[in-house]
Amino acid sequence: MKVAVTSNDGTLQGAVDERFGRCKKLVVYDIGTKAVEVIDNKANMGMAQGAGIQTAQNVVNAGAKTVISGHFGPKAFQVLKAAGIEIYSVANVTVGEAIQRFEQGQLKRLDGADVDSHW
Repeated sequence: MKVAVTSNDGTLQGAVDERFGRCKKLVVYDIGTKAVEVIDNKANMGMAQGAGIQTAQNVVNAGAKTVISGHFGPKAFQVLKAAGIEIYSVANVTVGEAIQRFEQGQLKRLDGADVDSHW
C-alpha cells in the first residue's frame, strides 16, 4: 500500500509540510516494498486557485491509498474522499516519523477539511 506525505524537501528525514495543496513535494512511500517516490509539487505552490485539487489529483495518480499532511482544505478533502483515499493529519514531525506513526495507528484520521480554502 502506498502512503503519500507532504514534504518540505522530499526526504524521509525532512519535515512534513503542513500545507497540503501548496506543499513543496509529495513523498510516496510503499509500505510493502519500502520504495520511495518523490513528486515535485512546485507547479501547484503558486496557483491562485485549485492548488488543493491539483495536488489531490497527484496523490490519486501516484496510486496512494492514504495521505498525510498538516492541514487539508475543503476542495482537496472532497477530491481525496471521492477517490477513496484515507486522510490523516500530523504536525511537527518528519516524513519518516509520520509514516511510522501511521503504521502504528497513532495518527488522527480526518472526517472533514480542517482549514478554509486558500489557507
